[in-house]
Amino acid sequence: MAITDPIGDLLSRIRNGQLRGMAKIKSPNSRLRVRLLDVLQAEGFIRGYAEVEFKTGMRELEIELKYHEGRPVIRELKRVSTPGRRVYASVKELKPHRQGLGVSIVSTPQGVMTDTAAREKNVGGEVLCQVF
Repeated sequence: MAITDPIGDLLSRIRNGQLRGMAKIKSPNSRLRVRLLDVLQAEGFIRGYAEVEFKTGMRELEIELKYHEGRPVIRELKRVSTPGRRVYASVKELKPHRQGLGVSIVSTPQGVMTDTAAREKNVGGEVLCQVF
């Protein structure tokens, strides 16, 4: 079955896994998902992830979710740009999310990064999601 929105699928898996209190979740592998998970791990929203390869050659991501005192570290995970409505932002339009407590993840020509890193490098791009 083809997934039309792989980023939305990943975010929904993370959201649902945290609602169920799961320690690990699985997701299909792709380069964009890996880059998104790199940013989430660097910002401290997930413990980490590993790529698992099956005998058939298929690869899957195993993501370790992070909890603090029994509550999920990610309080809100919101998809901004969708396949039907792409949202692009220039450097001037990239504002801090939740007064700097949250993070917007942006896909730029220099790679996938947070909004603060994009402002430092003076690049804009597609706003993928917001995490708080």
